[in-house]
Amino acid sequence: MTGVKFFLGTARRQRELAAGGTGDLFDLVSKGHAEVIAAALTGLPEQRRREIGAELTGWFKKRDRETWWDDGTGTALAVLVVGCLPTAAQAAAILARESVGLDGARAAKLVRGVAQERGVDWLVDLAYRMAARFGQETWTDRWQFVATLLHAEGAAPPTDDRSVQLWLSAVEFPDRRHRGRPVPVADRLRADPFLPMMLPRLFEVDGIGTQMMFAVEAENGNWDDRERNALLTALVQLAAESSIDRAMLIDGAIGRLLRGDRPTALRAFTTLLGLLQPTAAEITARRTDYLRLLTDAPAPVATMAQKALRELPDLAVESIIDASGQVLTRPEKALVRTQLTWLDRLARQQPDRAAEIAEVITVAAKHPAVELRDRAIALAARHGLDPDALGPAVAEPRGDDLPASPPPAPAPEPIANVDELAEEVAALFGNPAAGTGLDRILDGLVRLTARDGAAVADTLGPILERRHWSWGDGDDDDPLCLCGLVVGVFQTATERHPRRLGRWEALLAALRRFDPARPESEPVRSDFRVPGPHRVLRARLAEIGLRLGEPGMPGLLAAPTSANGSLDPFVLVDRLAALGDHTPWPWDLNQALLRLPTGSDEAAAGKAAALGTPAGERLAAWLRDGGLPQPVMRASTIERRPRHSGYDWEYDHLPAKRVLIELRPPDGHQDRYGLLSADPAPLDVDHHYCSHLWPSVLPHHRGVVAAYLLPMVAATADMDSPDGTAVLPLLAETAGPGGIALDLAVAYGLGARHVADRVAALDALLALAAAGQLDPRGLGEQLGTLVAGRMVKATRVVEPLRDAAQAGAPLTVWRLLAAALPAILAAATAPRGLPDLLTLAAETATATGVRIDLPGLAEVAARGGSSRLATEARRLHRAGRRAACADL
Repeated sequence: MTGVKFFLGTARRQRELAAGGTGDLFDLVSKGHAEVIAAALTGLPEQRRREIGAELTGWFKKRDRETWWDDGTGTALAVLVVGCLPTAAQAAAILARESVGLDGARAAKLVRGVAQERGVDWLVDLAYRMAARFGQETWTDRWQFVATLLHAEGAAPPTDDRSVQLWLSAVEFPDRRHRGRPVPVADRLRADPFLPMMLPRLFEVDGIGTQMMFAVEAENGNWDDRERNALLTALVQLAAESSIDRAMLIDGAIGRLLRGDRPTALRAFTTLLGLLQPTAAEITARRTDYLRLLTDAPAPVATMAQKALRELPDLAVESIIDASGQVLTRPEKALVRTQLTWLDRLARQQPDRAAEIAEVITVAAKHPAVELRDRAIALAARHGLDPDALGPAVAEPRGDDLPASPPPAPAPEPIANVDELAEEVAALFGNPAAGTGLDRILDGLVRLTARDGAAVADTLGPILERRHWSWGDGDDDDPLCLCGLVVGVFQTATERHPRRLGRWEALLAALRRFDPARPESEPVRSDFRVPGPHRVLRARLAEIGLRLGEPGMPGLLAAPTSANGSLDPFVLVDRLAALGDHTPWPWDLNQALLRLPTGSDEAAAGKAAALGTPAGERLAAWLRDGGLPQPVMRASTIERRPRHSGYDWEYDHLPAKRVLIELRPPDGHQDRYGLLSADPAPLDVDHHYCSHLWPSVLPHHRGVVAAYLLPMVAATADMDSPDGTAVLPLLAETAGPGGIALDLAVAYGLGARHVADRVAALDALLALAAAGQLDPRGLGEQLGTLVAGRMVKATRVVEPLRDAAQAGAPLTVWRLLAAALPAILAAATAPRGLPDLLTLAAETATATGVRIDLPGLAEVAARGGSSRLATEARRLHRAGRRAACADL
């Protein structure tokens, strides 16, 4: 550093800079010596500055591709930019980049000094240009740089949404590098010159309420003693001092609540109103807004408005009655319950209007929550209305009202040319969850490569260079990931490298023990690490990779004719005929057979036999025998492995137990594919990769696929894993009996941790029910076992089941609950959520008018007491006795 100072302090070095030497100057930027650069530029002629600026632009472009400018180097760069570039636009083109860090206020002060010495008059323009480039990744230091420039130049701050967010971040995180104790937030705001412009915008920027809820460190440095809601408390303090307008805060908060936002963002404004504690006069002046919040706002906001309005001594009865008609239809039970209590008090206070108020109370007699309906009926009767006219009528027996399930959609037309193939391959890289789309791509690849391999190679090559890196190539380490195999097949289409062909041969050799044409006769047990459907996918990809490019191939035999993966047997016969003298690829033919409908088909078998080829004879025999049989399924409870010595992180995250499925072939069947012989997987096995393709591998064996999927689906409930049930709606579109495996899969899915997973399970339930392929009793029994065994949380199950009933399946839900509740009621300890399940059962029993006896319910109902569990049990018991008929 001493050498640098000497270099800059001599007249000789100054002359060298003026004469054209810039290398040392740029080196100072790289070292972050901003002050030294400012001194070096002092007195430099404008023409020379512009020459340096031209060199600086080129130098920066070369460096910016590979350099991240931290606060030190970025500040030094800013000093040189403002000291040498001619316009704000050119300066902003460099300084507005996210890769250029700036040391906040320090950088701004240095830049202003250089600008004043040079006579620059465009700093305000520069600041506004930089603010226009603020993004979500912009750091607070950049705002502090812009804000310091604008304040020093006497200009107004930018008030766009992102600038307001950054201003608030600067309030939360002030520059403390040169300070001692943190400054209280109220003092920060009081000294902020931009507060008058920024404060109103806090009530206008969407989502900023979440940011407004920040806490600040306590003076003693203990985070446990932090000041919560520091900004809101500071605003209230400044309003009390009359530093800011209290009415503006109240109006701003109410206006934001009326416009709405995410619930977490609105919490800041309800908290602010709570801290401000508006007086009765202030609330009365805004009673119309409060009434709108009561009827239309989210539950926490409506509750706040309800509390404020109830405390007003002179609120017009008409206003309360008008608002109540809407409030009593809201789903939030606490809000409705409080409104009923308010109306009851009002009717007692004004007996001359009791009949009118009772009429409004009857609105809640149709509320979805049974306890609210009962309370509304009782209150209306207390104030003069006939309770018999208000109670729910006994329903006529009725079933579900679901739209008819449409037939499976046909598969898309085959890919016609290389351009379409290229589009589909690019789309696959963007969205791997393409269902049977992979089959369509592979079929087109085989057909088009056999026709013109050079055109396919020329077209796919650039796509692979740009896209395939995002898929990786993890098959050597994880056989469950197909990404590397799929990319390898595409790469084989562009270049048949011997090493890659050897890889395909090795993979197929490892799978020969599952080839049904092998001479061995003993059954094969699947390896749980690579489930049977996944092994078929790996075998097909390896076979395609090895044999891709064989001339005359008209496409894949196994290409589905239906979107769910099914294959028409007559289409398969035609494809075998089109092969002519070509021998079918073994795994292509295996997959084609597995996609055929089950059951004997003599017409198609006769046509296949007439081909007179070995493949035709094999197809004919397959069709006459009815195809792959359905397996024998047995539920098995798998317990967590023993804890390892020492710290065992994995053990602590595994569930205590899980119910899975054991598959066995029926008596007399040799399981040559290894698909019908599977033991339950250990609890630490994850079958997440590419499982969306499994239903299309066995489209007529829904239960088999469900058994293989069960570990992944169960993990969404007992390990809170995400995205594990997205395959269930695809499974619902397939055919074949689901059995206990499907019942368990849907039951676990209904208890998933994440809403999206529960929605997927609900979609599958409704699709199966609409098609008449759901066993509600079997599903209910499995759900009851899981809930009673603490493997699924009852609190999670209520919402999707209520949605199913409201979507048109009340009888399905009632049958399901009737099968589930006996096991849950018999549990040693009632699980959380049981009262809600009883409530839903009573609602669906009443809605359907169907009587189903529930063992154990009468005992719970007879316990007496006022607990919610006993109350709901008695209500369900009464609903069952009032039902019009036995189960339909």
